[in-house]
Parts: sequence; structure tokens; C-alpha cells
Amino acid sequence: MDQHQLHSLFNPKRVALMVDSADSGGLAQECRAALLGSSFTGEVCVVDLSADVGELARLQDTNRFDLAVVAVSGPNIPAARERARALRCRSIWQMDSHSRGFQRPHTGLNASVLGPLAAQGSLALVSQSGSLTAAVLDWARENGVGFSAVVSVGSSSGIELSDVLDFFASDRHTQSIVVYLEGIQDSRAFMSALRSAASLKPVVVLKAGRGGSASEVALTHSQAMVGHDEVFDAALRRAGAVRVRSFVQLFSAVRCLAVRYKPVGKRLGVVSNGGGPAVMAADWITQLGLELGEMKQVRPESFRESVTALMADSQLDGVLVIYTPEERVDASAVAQALGKIAQDARKPLLACWMGESTVREARHVLDAAGIPNFRTPEAAVEAFHNIARFHENQQLLQQIPSPLTELAKPDLEGARMLIDGILAEGRLTLSELESKALLAAFHIPLTQTILARSAREAVLVATQMGFPVALKIDSPDILHKSDVQGVVLNVMNASGVREVFDQMMERVSAMRPDARLNGVTVQRMAGSSESREVFIGLVTDKPFGPVLAFGAGGTMVELIQDRSMELPPLNQFLAQRMIERARILPMLQQWRGTGPVHFESLERILLRVSEMVCALPELQAIDINPIMVDSQGAIAVDARVVLQSAPAHSEEHGHLAIAPYPARYEQEWIMRDGEPCWLRPMHPDDGRLLQQLVQRLSPESRYFRFASSLLALPQSMLARLSLIDYSREMAMVALLRNPDRIIAVSRYITNPDRKSCEFSLLVDDEFAGRGLGSKMMQSIMEVARDRRLEEIDGLVLANNVGMLRLMRSLGFSIATYEDDPDFKVASSLL
Repeated sequence: MDQHQLHSLFNPKRVALMVDSADSGGLAQECRAALLGSSFTGEVCVVDLSADVGELARLQDTNRFDLAVVAVSGPNIPAARERARALRCRSIWQMDSHSRGFQRPHTGLNASVLGPLAAQGSLALVSQSGSLTAAVLDWARENGVGFSAVVSVGSSSGIELSDVLDFFASDRHTQSIVVYLEGIQDSRAFMSALRSAASLKPVVVLKAGRGGSASEVALTHSQAMVGHDEVFDAALRRAGAVRVRSFVQLFSAVRCLAVRYKPVGKRLGVVSNGGGPAVMAADWITQLGLELGEMKQVRPESFRESVTALMADSQLDGVLVIYTPEERVDASAVAQALGKIAQDARKPLLACWMGESTVREARHVLDAAGIPNFRTPEAAVEAFHNIARFHENQQLLQQIPSPLTELAKPDLEGARMLIDGILAEGRLTLSELESKALLAAFHIPLTQTILARSAREAVLVATQMGFPVALKIDSPDILHKSDVQGVVLNVMNASGVREVFDQMMERVSAMRPDARLNGVTVQRMAGSSESREVFIGLVTDKPFGPVLAFGAGGTMVELIQDRSMELPPLNQFLAQRMIERARILPMLQQWRGTGPVHFESLERILLRVSEMVCALPELQAIDINPIMVDSQGAIAVDARVVLQSAPAHSEEHGHLAIAPYPARYEQEWIMRDGEPCWLRPMHPDDGRLLQQLVQRLSPESRYFRFASSLLALPQSMLARLSLIDYSREMAMVALLRNPDRIIAVSRYITNPDRKSCEFSLLVDDEFAGRGLGSKMMQSIMEVARDRRLEEIDGLVLANNVGMLRLMRSLGFSIATYEDDPDFKVASSLL
């Protein structure tokens, strides 16, 4: 069942247009004109709801329809859908003012009210706005941009955005994808589909609605600082996609994606016939964080030689050619020379022909040559920036960390007891002592903190700790201690402690008479003269769930507004990238006579917080601020934790937008002949070993698995099979060690009903008959049961006797596959 569930929708051969002749609306007429007026080579049948019963009976006797396009008004929709089901339509698309249909230019299908059929190309456009879709198509017609598909998805279409993305990830006509997004309902499904698509093809997203914060009531600095729009940026980075901020940037991205440039890096070379434009480009390159590889100021007649040299330079990832009009120079001839270079280009080649009337014809030449061209150096550099960011985000996409670090195991039982006790009391906000106790359960380094309920106790504690000390008010009702002058640092002696205690209690009582005061906490002053202050936080976003933040700390944390964000779980690579993105990074390096801080200690704290967030879905917000870090290490000075009732999820780690690597399924297993192998979930970097397995197979075994005579897996298919999303699929591999060798792969993919799944199995011919096939099937069935799936099935070639025998031995029932008699369907309840 390798065809995607939407295959019949986007590649139909028979289409039924459901209309009602009694309906006076114009939607049906527009749909009919578009469908019948297009060059679609399949069959289009107009089904009138007002027609007699005999006509419906005649249609039912014919072959089933692939697609029903429902173009009727609201009251008639149920009847239209019932008629579509009676005609055994595989897919239904509901048209309305928001869900304005779709186009497939290569088949001539225009099942839309979006205007004329778009030109053919390799770019898929998926939009949640019909009007924006129409605007992009209008722009594309004037700029020579073609599409593999254009889809206007709305709330009424019945098609989920995530399913559409998933289809285009494997669509052979699509090389890149542009998405216009207004909202997300299911973040896990969206991230899963987006990660799958971006692992194979460049994906650019334009999202509307950049306002709004993560929480209406900010109980922590993190909640006050982190907005939903920034969380969305972090999610897209982790998915390997690129976000643009405006229609202008979207069109620039479309220009680049339409010519199938493969992103490779951020080093841009510049060739210009004028110094000023080259300097403008260089300034923008620096502003956007790109790298200027090389800049040459050359005469127009030497453009071809200079560009050819830069295109061959392995130290550059792309080349920008800037031309300004000059007398006695033919701008079109220069463009034609560039077009000849573009024919063999293996890296992005962009052009900027400045001016208007004298370069208009030259721009047409560049368009015909497939060279993205822009009117200003800034626009051209920004277009390359989009390509470079895609390359950088692909590195984040490849990270599939486990929910648990490889550090010492945390005290999960103690942490859960603490949280359960607080929730049982009807509280959500932890005191400083409780917050630190929770962090301590995950081995986060902390300053010792002791609560003193009287001035005498405070003096005794401070004397035992050693001076200087810090005193802080302790109250469940006061969110930020500094706001009520509830923090005093560097108290040097016992008399100072007594005086500060009495004054603080009196002052805070006057400022906040409603607050419950437990007393004052005493801490030994932390840090050194070289210490820097940072913060690590957590917010819970809708819809993406937990998000980690890192940046400059201290009392001015909200004013400084320095934070980088990442979705958990983290590994060391992701933790390092978080720190590197923060504006405070230069201060953490060598700074004004002080050495660099101990970065590994910061990375460990980030990993520990990630671990805590993955394990405890009750966590809503966390502030660890400040964390004092110097060349010797890092220590948390203050902390605040806010809880929520644990959200209900059908699976472990369901509160996370990105499913972590499920390490619990790793195990050693002994084959029948006594040889051991290692069973574990598929890793993203298993592609090479998977390819070697396929190439070792006999032609018969390859045909049985792939129903094809292929000798090796195409690169796109290899990437799709090795970079999986553990939330909706599982691939288990059996591995021999020293050297590593994959000898079997079993896999399931969850079906659209979210209740059943489809399996596949591949075993190295050399290891057949050792019980490996049974064990691999049992392994994925165990995972499917854990995910609360109810049924598992798969297609097996009818002449694959050995596979059918194995399925029967595992209790599967075997039936004929009605759509193709060459296959059998093996199925079993879980």
C-alpha cells in the first residue's frame, strides 16, 4: 500500500462534480467551467443532485470515481456527500469561499475557483487562504513561475494541512514546497508532516498573525518574554523549514525554489560592475549573518570569466551577479552569457540587474534562463539567505535526541511525589525551596538555600554557611522578589543579617499586606568576579507545548529580552546551538580580560532541564535565574516553577511537539543459531547501512519488498525511510556490530484513521530462517500496541510464499486485495 492516502485526490482519473441545478449560487458554475475547460485527460462527470434516481443508478454501475468535488451550498452538502459515497468516490473535496480547490498543472486538472490553470513547474503551493493563493498565481503568471500543484486548504475542505504536506513530500512532480499558514490545530501532526517534507525537499513557510504571547498571565520571566511567534520560529527551525516574513520574501523564495537550487551553505560570492552596489550587497550579507566569500569589481566584458571562476570555487556556496547599466554595453548580452553558465550550475546563481527601462529585456532573458533575478542587491542577498537558512535548519532536523540524557539518572520518583503533593494542596506555584528541590532531583547544581522564620534563625544559618550571604523573601504570593525589595545581596556579618531580616519582613508586609510570608531564605553568595549571569526557562505554548529558552539573566532579564529558543528534547548539539544563538554569547567568551565560561556546564543544565520537561508533563513554566557561570562551572542561584494539571495524552511524551527517540525499545536478541544482534529504532544516519542491505539482497527479495526491479534505493526514498517520525511510525532495525551492518528492518506507518497501521518487513537473505522475521514483526507490533493502535495490515505479493507463511504463523489473516489481484492483504488485531 505504498500509494499515499491522497493519491486518488491529487492524481484522479475519474472526477465527479457534485452540483445542484436548483442552486443559484455561482460556485458550481465556476467549478464546472474550470474542470471542463481545462486540459484534463481523465473523465469528468457532472452529477446533478436534482437528477432522477435512474441516472444515479447508471453511474453506480460504472467503475468507482477517484474524486468527488462538492460544489453546492450549505443545506445541500450532506446530500452531496451521501451521493459521493454511493458512487464509491475514494476522495471528497468540499468547495467554499475559503477552500477554493486545487490544481495539478501536469495533468491539466483545474478543480478550483482560483482562475486559469497555472503553468507546469516543480513547486507546490499549499495555502490556508484562497485569496492569497489567487494572488500568488497571478504573480506567477507574470513572472514565469510554474507549479506541480496549487492547493487552497480551508476548514471546510475536509483535508488536513498535515496530510497535504505529507503527500507532497513523496510526490515525484514536486521538488520544493511553499506554505501559507494562518493557524495550526494539531502541532504534533503538523510538525511530523513538516519534518518529513523538509527532510526531502526545501520548504518555505509564510505565517500570518505574528502577535500574541505564550500566556495571558505571566507568572515567570520566561512567560513574559517568549511570544508565540518566536515559538513558531523555533518550531520551523527544528522542522528543517525556513520562514519568510512578507509577501516580497515569499516571492523571492519562490523564484529560488522554482529552479531547484540545492542549499549547501552560507558563503556568497559577489561579482559586480560597480563598487557601490557590491558594497551594498556586502553590508546586507554581514547584516543577515551570511559570509562574504569573495568580491570582485570587474568590467562587464569579463563577467563570464569572473562568474565561471567563482562558480567553480569550492569555498563558495553561491554567487550573486550585480549589473548596473553602462553606455555601450548590452545588458541583454551580459544576461545571455550568464544564462549559458547557469546551464551547468551546481550551486545557486542569482542576479541583480539594477535599473528599469534599459534592463527590462535583460530580465526577460534571465527569466528564460531560469536565473532568479532581483531589482536590488538587498533583495538578492535576502533570497540567498533563505536558501542558506534551509541548509542550517537541516542540521537541526537531523537531531533526534532521547528524552533522557546520558548523565546520572534523575530521581523521578521523588520529583513526582513532590509535584503530586503540591497539586493535592490545590497549588500550582512552587516556592523557591520546592522549586530547587525539583531541580535537585535532576542533578542541576544549586546554591544551598535554607528558610529562616525568624531573625535568630537567619543569623544561625548565615553563620554556619559563612559570609557573605544573600537574603530573599519567601512567599507563595509574590512572583518577583525584587519588585517588593525582597532581595538583599552581600550581607557581610550577623548583625547585618538580623537588621536585613527585620527590615525586609516589615517592608514587604507594608507593600503586600495580602501576601503570605513564610520568612526569609538564606544563601551563601555564589559566583566569582568573573561570573556572568544567564537564565534558562520554560514556557508552555499553544499549540506547540513545552519550549525551552536561554539568554542573559539577572534582574533586568525582561528588559534585556535576550533569549534563544528550542523545542525539547535536546541533545548536546541542540544545546550548543541554543547558546550560540543568544546575544549574550560574546560575553560568555573571552570578555574584557576574563576568560571564556565553562560552556559544558551550561550545556549540561540545558540537557537536565530538557530531561525534566520530557519526564514531567505537569510543568507549565520554569525560571532558573540567575545562573552564575564562570570558567569553573555554573550554579543556579534562584528558581521558580509553575505547574499545570497533566494534559491527557494517548501516548508517552504526547505533550511534546517532537517525539523523542524511544530508547526503551533497544535490546539485545539471540538468533536461533546463537549469534547475537542488537535491535533498536531506526536512526536518521542509518541510510548508508540501509542502502547496503538493499544492495545485498537477491533480485527476488528486492522485488518481493518493493514490487520493483530497482538495484538501489533512490536518495529521496532513502532519506524518507531513514528519517522517521516516531509519533506516527516506527522502524526497527537488527544490527550486527564491528562493523555495523543492518540485517533486517521492520516498519509500520499509522493510517489516517489513527487506529490502524501498515507494516513492511525486510530481512537479509543471508539471515533467513533464523527467527529474525518473526522477532522483527513482534517488535513493531509491541510498539503499535503501546501506541494504542488496534489493527496492523500490509500488502504481500501473492507469490511471496515465505512471507505469507510467516504472517500466518504470527496469527495474521490473509485475504485478496480487491484493487490488485497480484497482492494479498495480511491483517491482524493488536
